[in-house]
Amino acid sequence: MSHKSLATPDLTIRYAVPADADAVAALAALDSQPVPAGALLVAEVEGELWAAVSLQTGRAIADPFRPSADAVALLRARARQLAAAAEQAAGRRAPVARLRAALRGG
Repeated sequence: MSHKSLATPDLTIRYAVPADADAVAALAALDSQPVPAGALLVAEVEGELWAAVSLQTGRAIADPFRPSADAVALLRARARQLAAAAEQAAGRRAPVARLRAALRGG
């Protein structure tokens, strides 16, 4: 008996770029939602956008005709990672800024 393996397409998570505007608008229309505000992370499968998440609001849009729920979950997880990294970096910069201000006498 032979076993057929199901091919899983590669999913790419990346920042949306201006060239994605039409694809993001089409995705929002499919989902009957407005395009989320702010910078977006998108999930791309075989050159097509399946989902997008706003880095500012966390709102998501996704293709309802594709199995996109896992893509949305991955986008939200990545957005949380990026937010935590930015917060951590800001925390590291704060002491340096205070030290510089102290050295300048202000």
